[in-house]
Amino acid sequence: MKTAGRKAKLDRKTNETAISVAIDLDGTGTADISTGVGFFDHMLEQVAKHGLFDLTITAKGDTHIDDHHTVEDVGIALGQAFDKALGDRRGITRYASFDLPMDEAMTRVAVDVSGRPFLVWRTTFTAEKIGSFDTELVREWFNAFAQNARVTVHVETFYGVNSHHIAESAFKALARALRAAVSIDPRAADAIPSTKGTLTC
Repeated sequence: MKTAGRKAKLDRKTNETAISVAIDLDGTGTADISTGVGFFDHMLEQVAKHGLFDLTITAKGDTHIDDHHTVEDVGIALGQAFDKALGDRRGITRYASFDLPMDEAMTRVAVDVSGRPFLVWRTTFTAEKIGSFDTELVREWFNAFAQNARVTVHVETFYGVNSHHIAESAFKALARALRAAVSIDPRAADAIPSTKGTLTC
């Protein structure tokens, strides 16, 4: 693990996956992503673009079995890199919520960059697959990311018919909420936004 400013790089290797992640929280939305899972790459590109995070992610996994290990382990690695890039979380806005419409679908994501990981998931899909991608893996990724980024994440889809739109609205809403929550509050740029005085334990 290496960190500099609000950037981090991380390599994670198991018997199931080999993953490299680099993130810059103060980027421009540049994405260079290759996980071997096409729809998943598309979703991670949304996180970069709408979060204004520069993301480089490469993953090689046992996709001959299925996509589960790759998707979950990328969530773990990206979450850990996100956490490290935040440092002591000094000056961040901390809380944010975003309602995101995508055609007929509408999803809200609310986040607390609290140091306390939690996922509330109130989203269902109308199909088991988007192309060859299992829709149940969307929740698996969100949970892995939230736990390892040490962020509280609430996801609620109010309505939607097309599973692609439901998934994409969730990823985009997460990106927009995180973008706002990790932005530096100019009125409290040197302060930890907690009466405890820490967001790291």
